[in-house]
Amino acid sequence: MSTVPVGGLVPQATDEAADLIVRNAKIHTGDPGRPRAEALAVRDGVITVVGDDRDVAPHIGPGTKVVDALGRRMIPGLNDSHLHVIRGGLNYVLELRWDGVPTLRQGLAMLREQAARTPKGQWVRVVGGWSAEQFAERRLPTVAELNEAAPDTPVFVLHLYQSAVLNRAAVQAAGYTRATPDPKGGQIVRGRDGEPTGMLLAAPSALILYSTLAKAPVLEGADKEVSTRHFLRELNRFGLTSAIDAAGGFQNFPDNYGTVMALAERGELSVRIAYHLFPQTPGQEIDDLARWVETVRPGDGDAWLRLNGAGENLTWAAADFENFAQPRPELTADYEVEFEKAVRILMANGWGFRLHATYDETIRRDLAVFEKLAAEGLFPNGNRWLFDHAETVSADSLDRIAALGGALSIQNRLSFQGEAFVRRYGTGAAADAPPLRAMLERGLTVGAGTDATRVSTYNPWVALHWLVSGRTVGGLATRSAQHRVDRETALAMYTRAGAALTGEDEVKGVLRPGCYADLAVLSEDFFAVPEPDIAHIESLLTVTGGRIVYAAGEYEGLDEELPPVSPAWSPVARFGGYQAARPEGRSGARQAELIGQVVAESEQHRQWRARRALTPDAGVSAGGAGAASADTASPGAGSVPFDPCFAL
Repeated sequence: MSTVPVGGLVPQATDEAADLIVRNAKIHTGDPGRPRAEALAVRDGVITVVGDDRDVAPHIGPGTKVVDALGRRMIPGLNDSHLHVIRGGLNYVLELRWDGVPTLRQGLAMLREQAARTPKGQWVRVVGGWSAEQFAERRLPTVAELNEAAPDTPVFVLHLYQSAVLNRAAVQAAGYTRATPDPKGGQIVRGRDGEPTGMLLAAPSALILYSTLAKAPVLEGADKEVSTRHFLRELNRFGLTSAIDAAGGFQNFPDNYGTVMALAERGELSVRIAYHLFPQTPGQEIDDLARWVETVRPGDGDAWLRLNGAGENLTWAAADFENFAQPRPELTADYEVEFEKAVRILMANGWGFRLHATYDETIRRDLAVFEKLAAEGLFPNGNRWLFDHAETVSADSLDRIAALGGALSIQNRLSFQGEAFVRRYGTGAAADAPPLRAMLERGLTVGAGTDATRVSTYNPWVALHWLVSGRTVGGLATRSAQHRVDRETALAMYTRAGAALTGEDEVKGVLRPGCYADLAVLSEDFFAVPEPDIAHIESLLTVTGGRIVYAAGEYEGLDEELPPVSPAWSPVARFGGYQAARPEGRSGARQAELIGQVVAESEQHRQWRARRALTPDAGVSAGGAGAASADTASPGAGSVPFDPCFAL
């Protein structure tokens, strides 16, 4: 493809002058009509030209900003089809993120430092985006470690949908005592004395975890807007320009939607949001839906903030749990009665919906309701609908979904829970969880996302790595080659498919004239980097609606200025969000660094044992001179670990 010298790109007087031109790029357009290009022009937030330097040169005016991509890969802006972006934004600056942290040792050091910075009355909370399997130590923190790191500040550490670890101060702040009963579907672990130990278990419902987290202080006033703007900037950091908000528990309408509404009103959103409404109160779902359908309709809004339908729950009784450390829950025998009422209301009023359904057993029961309504001519009645998650969906159910005009949105929850899934269901079941190839072969629209922020990380490149490799964050390959996808397909699931799920596929998800100017210039070429390095890609330049909303590296300073993180003691103000790591495929240095950190932890463990006279060289009990020397002693022949349980 021919180009003209940069010197030829000079401003020309024209009524068609572009606001922004990005040139010298390896553009993957996602458009079958023109899959590759080198430059594009943007005017009024919309792409006007896609081609090469010769094509965009006539559109350079005195006010045009020209950005040189320096030969980097450019892609359409990513679209997370299942992200709890509204709830995540309201809490972002309050959370200490362990996303991408390679060792528990580092995570605990961050926690200890944050506890010292956190004012009285506030909590330190580690909520989602990590798994014990990502750590070199391959384990959770203990209650004792949390107590040592934060003796007086409440600490809440959420681990997947499975458990939470609380320090002593958090147990007290949450009000848990010997007399506190276990909630339905949850367990407060107790010691020999009957007192709560600090461990909470989802058994199988995660409600105990989320209701405990809800006891922590929340942001007020302008801090909610600042938090949301910084969260959206963090998403822009990875090339995200759109997200479909899946609502979720503890996200009430309209109260918890007010922040994004206010930002949209002022033009301060940097991620386009299509949101869903989720009935929050069991027993009140039908009344809520009936009221909502009289108030708003899907599609209401604009290109930045719009209603997309109901879900991901319509009725609480119809939702299964996704805790793979526990057996599949048995749903009530008659949930279909209320569920059918909900679907009828939506179909009669032009509302689409999305449904949380982890297991095929749930999907089959839901499909029977849809087929009953279809026989009456009431389903889908021109409305968009989809299943979320669908890890164990069967071939027969996929056929039925296709026949009813449905779609799917799958997330990389098994990046973080793959090991637990294998332990419960075996490698055979994990090989096609979820069956991506079977979905795509049926012509189904399959969007991709993360389900962040309470389990998976919001980093879309971790999800894209999982789509391509089938590997967990711990490196375990769970999904068979048959149900992995190539990189181009994975990217289409994260761009064009997401746009189709909101009915915006004519204007979003590809880079062609007439489409939204949503794009990302990447730090590494997604199509060329070694597979393990996909998870380490970031954006260097993210553009949403023609606005540069994130800029790093050579482009630092081109993006919009944000207000400082508030409150000042926020973990984000100190540590940021996702903890970037070196690409694994580059060298052995990272591996050596991880080993060194684990060795250091082992030495700390040895010193702990020496202080308790559990090693032959301890000399005296903790608190004497022998203990002091043990702290500084080097491991050797005289410091072989000793346990009296194994004495001869």
